[in-house]
Amino acid sequence: MLAVAVIVIGSLVPARDLPSVPQGFDKLEHFGAYAVLAAGAVQLFQRRLSWGFVCVLLVLLGIALEILQAKMGLGRMLDRQDALANTIGVLIGLSTAFTPWRDLLLRIDRRL
Repeated sequence: MLAVAVIVIGSLVPARDLPSVPQGFDKLEHFGAYAVLAAGAVQLFQRRLSWGFVCVLLVLLGIALEILQAKMGLGRMLDRQDALANTIGVLIGLSTAFTPWRDLLLRIDRRL
């Protein structure tokens, strides 16, 4: 929940308060953030239905935040490519369910 809150807050910071980044680098930030959230859902939930539900919610969150950026007068705009980067990140994060990383947190927990 903390990671989701950080993304929501970071997405709604006024443009003037954001650090400058190289052209296109923000797409990588969007991709990475949403990939981590979706991969976290794979770690936290056991059922595939839960993964799908969380991933749909993450995609909708990304779209809603883009709309809010445009509507709130923050000096930011709706960027469909950001929403696409978010969605691709969610899909990549979800795909960790089909890799050896699926139960990474359980393996770490057993060692402790």
